[in-house]
Amino acid sequence: MQRAFDHVVTAHGGAVLRVCRALVGPDDADDVWAETFVSAMRAYPELPQDANVEAWLVTIARRKGIDHLRARARRALPVEAVPERADTTGLGAAERLDLYAALATLPTRQRECVAFHHLGGLPYAEVAAVLGGTEAAARRAAADGVRALRAALAGPVTTDEEVYGARL
Repeated sequence: MQRAFDHVVTAHGGAVLRVCRALVGPDDADDVWAETFVSAMRAYPELPQDANVEAWLVTIARRKGIDHLRARARRALPVEAVPERADTTGLGAAERLDLYAALATLPTRQRECVAFHHLGGLPYAEVAAVLGGTEAAARRAAADGVRALRAALAGPVTTDEEVYGARL
């Protein structure tokens, strides 16, 4: 017997929201999350009893995220003047580049693998099933994505002399 849908939302809502944030950014994640669960609610009665609900929800979230990004790319945003870029010299890595901005720079495959495995909690076998491909390819893409994130978020190396003003 299937669990009531509100239990599914409670059990998997957090993981799906983390995936949505990684795919479309924190500003639009709530909308994509809501669209995901509306679609899931409609299809839930047809879901087989032995289905992996979390992987199914992540698949729906991925598709909704892609739809959202495509729609956003088609919308024009008029502005009076192009804003100047903020001066980021002297700022630390966390202030200069947050996680969502770094995720947005990753290639799609790496971003999805990182989101599904590290943020959504899916094992690599399920990530491969959702995205298509092998478990090894999903593992490699996630590893490459994490390495790129670490490089993007790493601040400048600070020496003891710079911190303390003298050699130790």
